[in-house]
Amino acid sequence: MKLRLIIVLLILSFAFGITTLFAQDVTLTPGLPADAGMSGAVLKEGVRLFEGAVANDDLRGVVLLVARNGKIVLHEAVGWKDKAKGLRMEKDTMFRMASNTKPAIATGISILAEDGKLAYNDNVRKYIPSFDNYRSGFIKIHHLLSHTSGFRIGPIFYSPLIQKSPEHPDAPNLLLEVERFGETGAAEFPGTSYSYSNAGFNTLGALIEIVSGQPLEVFLKERIYIPLGMVDTYHHEIAEKLDGKLERMSVVYRRSRQGEWTEGWKPGDPPQYPFVRASGGLISTARDYAILCRMFLNGGIYNGERVLKEETVKLMTSPQTASIYTPEELERQTSFYGYGWNVGKDGVFSHSGSDGTAAWVDPNNELIVLVFTQSPGGRNPRSRFMQLVQASISGRE
Repeated sequence: MKLRLIIVLLILSFAFGITTLFAQDVTLTPGLPADAGMSGAVLKEGVRLFEGAVANDDLRGVVLLVARNGKIVLHEAVGWKDKAKGLRMEKDTMFRMASNTKPAIATGISILAEDGKLAYNDNVRKYIPSFDNYRSGFIKIHHLLSHTSGFRIGPIFYSPLIQKSPEHPDAPNLLLEVERFGETGAAEFPGTSYSYSNAGFNTLGALIEIVSGQPLEVFLKERIYIPLGMVDTYHHEIAEKLDGKLERMSVVYRRSRQGEWTEGWKPGDPPQYPFVRASGGLISTARDYAILCRMFLNGGIYNGERVLKEETVKLMTSPQTASIYTPEELERQTSFYGYGWNVGKDGVFSHSGSDGTAAWVDPNNELIVLVFTQSPGGRNPRSRFMQLVQASISGRE
């Protein structure tokens, strides 16, 4: 047990130290690869990977963004936003971010923790009475943030949703559905195992609404997006939520078993759920999401606006799940979960979304890499692209 604690502390200390190296207020500006110690030729090779993927119909379209030392050295749009209409992908195309929503939700919870309105170690039952039972009573906010709640709830929400009635005049809504999760409870004791949980993050969204007294998207906009200048970031893919920008969104293409692309969602289609959720639902651009990532690299500040304390950023990007593993398991484990981020042993934190978006933040190299598609099920060369981005750093070619 003592050895296990020492190993966990070493891992945490390592992650903390990396974040501290880059805790300065750097804003994103366009730059040349050479200005950031990178090879433009190698980065262009990475772009050609995606041009080939689109030409081969492996993907419909992509927006790529690479930033190092605050310089955006690559920002390219390739392929189609809406092939049937002949609309090309553009650098300011807006994407359904799916689970790339989770870092924003974890940021919202952490803001409330800094405000003293909740604590990571609070039991959820303190705020949501349906969690006050023997199955859910020990679930803490920390467990929800790190996917260690013990929830084994498969669907994003139970079906059918609770509908409007005299008993539930405001249905359907997020809190009513989250209350059902509390009634189901944990399948394993909280804090003893990791299992990725959309139910857990939707519970966090309900907590934000309860504690802040605001709708989820309003709180996030006022406390994160407006201060950071994320002008194209929203929740819920309906026209009235998007300030007239619905047509800037990409079609989401899905690949059939026969290998054919179908339109899984297009601008104007109804959203999957009739209310804002927290497991997904974020709408954003590569430029906006890069700002969120840069805020984390800066230790919680961007362009003079402090969103989080530096120590909070360290906590969120540290391996919060490390303590559930034995020393032998820790040696084999290469990836952990922080608060809203996947965290690697190398200090890189990242997240992806099921509609095709992916983000990596590398504090060692002060690097942000975004690969945004809306082509789930396609053959995506993003792993090779990441290798080329790393190779483009001076001295690695």
